[in-house]
Amino acid sequence: MTHNSYDFAGRTVLVTGGGTGIGRAIALAFLDNGANVAISGRREDKLRETLEGRPDDRTLAVVSDIGDPDDAKALVAAVVEHFGRLDVVVNNAAAFASGEFTETAGEHWEQIRTTNIDGFVHLALHALPELEKTGGNLVGVSSVSALRGDWGQSLYNASKAAVRNFIESLALDYGSRGVRLNSVAPAFTITPITEGMTEDEALIAKFTNRVALGRPGRPDDVAPAVLFLASDDAAYITGATLAVDGGTSASTGQPHVE
Repeated sequence: MTHNSYDFAGRTVLVTGGGTGIGRAIALAFLDNGANVAISGRREDKLRETLEGRPDDRTLAVVSDIGDPDDAKALVAAVVEHFGRLDVVVNNAAAFASGEFTETAGEHWEQIRTTNIDGFVHLALHALPELEKTGGNLVGVSSVSALRGDWGQSLYNASKAAVRNFIESLALDYGSRGVRLNSVAPAFTITPITEGMTEDEALIAKFTNRVALGRPGRPDDVAPAVLFLASDDAAYITGATLAVDGGTSASTGQPHVE
C-alpha cells in the first residue's frame, strides 16, 4: 500500500523495529511521503528487505538493540551523522510473551522489560535532545493492552502501560520545548509474530468477536495513524493515545451475541 497524504520531504525519521510487521509498514509509509528514513533492528537481513529498491540517499539501516544503552546512543548518533538531523522518532521495537504469570515471569520479564521499557528510555534519552533542535516529535507504538488487562499477558500489558504513561509524562515535560509525544494503540494485528494464529479459525473468531469492524488489524492500518501524529496536521496534539483497533477498546468486554 502506498500512502501519499503528507509532505515529509527534508525530514529525517527513525523507526525502531523497522524490519518487519508494523515497523516496516511505518517506515515504507514515511518513505512514500518523502522522508529520509532510518530503520533499526537486530536482524540485518530483515532491515535490508524493508529498504530493498528504495533510494539509497534517503535510507539507512542500522543493526541495533536499543535495550543496550550503548546501542541506543550509537543509533541516534549514526542517524544524525548520516542525515544531519532527526525530526521524528517512532519507537516500535517490542518483545511479547504470554502465559501463566508464575511460569513466564522468570523466563520472559527481563526480555520484555529490557526491550519495551528500558529500550524506550535509552532511546528517548538520546533522541529528545535532537528533537528539541528540530522541533520534532516522537510517536510510540503502544497497544490496547496498555489500556486494560488481558488474560495471560500481565508482563506484556505492564510494559505497554509503562510506554503509554512514559509518553504522557514526557509530553508534559517537553511541550514547552517544542517537542510533541504521542502514541498509537493497535489491537490484534497480523504480523510475522501473529500470522501463525490465522490458521486457527476458532481463535481468530474469538478475537474478531470484540472488533467492531469484524477483522484483525493489518500493519497498513497502523501506519497512517502514525504519519498523522507525526505530521503538522497534528501540531496541537501531544500526550494523546490514538486507538487503532477496529473498535476493540470501545467494547465493555462482553461478547457480540447475534
